[in-house]
Amino acid sequence: MPANDPTDPNEDWDYTLHIPNDPRAVTTSRHTLRLILTMHGLTALLDTAELLATELVSNAVRHTKGPAALRVRRRSGALWLGAWDTDPEPPRPTGRLSEPADAEEGRGLALVRANTPVWGWQPSSRFGHPGKYVWCELMAA
Repeated sequence: MPANDPTDPNEDWDYTLHIPNDPRAVTTSRHTLRLILTMHGLTALLDTAELLATELVSNAVRHTKGPAALRVRRRSGALWLGAWDTDPEPPRPTGRLSEPADAEEGRGLALVRANTPVWGWQPSSRFGHPGKYVWCELMAA
């Protein structure tokens, strides 16, 4: 048994995946998130966490020209998901879940708002680039 049990609900951890501005990075981020949550025994959160992370990373890749990052961390029984990108402008949560089913955009932040009680954004200068960090929280305990 390792010194730190990755499935210990009291254990805090933090991962950051740096991704290029490439639509394929969304799939890589989703698969990486699935591995992290499975390793830490949080499989009950997989579907919702994948949906939220996909929306956050998709927005970061689609609406900016620079690199991005996915951050996954657990603190005090909560799972935090966040996406950093190089655009310092605040996200515009104008989409509605009622957008047509075949619409190619417009529901991302509406899905985030509908699936988590706590989300937000903040200006951020990370990795040598100005930008923003958009995050949400899920209860992990």
